[in-house]
Amino acid sequence: MSGEPAAKRSNKKGLLERLAEGVVIGDGGMIWAMELKGYAEAGKYTPEAAVEHPEAVLQMHREFVHNGAEVLQTCTFWSSKLEEETVEGVSVNDAACALALKAAKEASDPILVAGSVTKTDLYEQGESKEVVQAEFRRQLDFYVRNDFDFVIAEFFDHVLEAEWAVEVLKESGKPVLATVCIGPEGDADSFSPEQCALRLARAGADVVGVNCRFGPQTCLKTVAMMKRALKLAKLDHVYLAVQPYGYHTPDAPINGYSGMKEFPFAMDARVMTRIDAYNYAKEASKLGVRYIGGCCGFEGRHIRSMSEALQGKTGRIAPVTKRYGKWINTYADKDDERADAKHWLEMKPATGRPKSSAMSESVKYS
Repeated sequence: MSGEPAAKRSNKKGLLERLAEGVVIGDGGMIWAMELKGYAEAGKYTPEAAVEHPEAVLQMHREFVHNGAEVLQTCTFWSSKLEEETVEGVSVNDAACALALKAAKEASDPILVAGSVTKTDLYEQGESKEVVQAEFRRQLDFYVRNDFDFVIAEFFDHVLEAEWAVEVLKESGKPVLATVCIGPEGDADSFSPEQCALRLARAGADVVGVNCRFGPQTCLKTVAMMKRALKLAKLDHVYLAVQPYGYHTPDAPINGYSGMKEFPFAMDARVMTRIDAYNYAKEASKLGVRYIGGCCGFEGRHIRSMSEALQGKTGRIAPVTKRYGKWINTYADKDDERADAKHWLEMKPATGRPKSSAMSESVKYS
């Protein structure tokens, strides 16, 4: 990776090497966090913060690393939707790449850096494969020029568009991780999770799975369907990835959180606790998922919990864990039930909202 000391680069294992050895802990949701902190606009969720508020983006990267992430994704989500790729005369994509590289370089352990391409408006507008792939190549160029460790295709409603993205990303010569944002019902064209996994694997993805739109339990159910299909097709050499939405969405409609009345401004009551993140990581690993991360709503405390849940199976111990020990043991000196880790792992937190309901209705579209 450009700019890194030669010794550090030579000691850094690549994505596929790490996956062959155990679990890789990804990072959390960057652009969602930027909106919550006031550095992005809800609805658009575009990454101009990389130029306008670089210190906020850099701090999020640092928090993910401090809490155990082994991978940093650039803050470039939906950069294709930016009205202008440059802000204040500076390229948003270039700025985002530089920030991720800086945070990785600062880390005491070798951290992988990945860039992602996401779905485009062009596909749904009916543009040709050539036009859509040209946009993917434009995005990919930033990551190739910065010699990133691997590339990601994520947040695709249509597996066919994701296939087109994988074909382009393979041109980089880097490992490719590809995810679709679907639940057990499948994608927007009614391709099942099984079909999506097979199509992505056959397109050349090294890692396939799901990200965002649904909470962890729904995502794990979907990935389990993918796993079975890959095994039956003798494609189980392809690794599995999961990066769910950081909120509980068991009542989400087929399009996930997008169709929920609480989205985006009233999801707080559904947020995952660090206990949920701990149990999610355990379940994902038991299922055989090797790349375990988070998407929108996953912050440092969640990544720490996942890292600590799988300590011994991952490639690093989080700096925060080295400093303070596992969070689940930090109350061990108390003289009540909270001293027992079992108390926390079996916790069913109350909402404190007497009139709130457990489930909600879907949005009614006109």
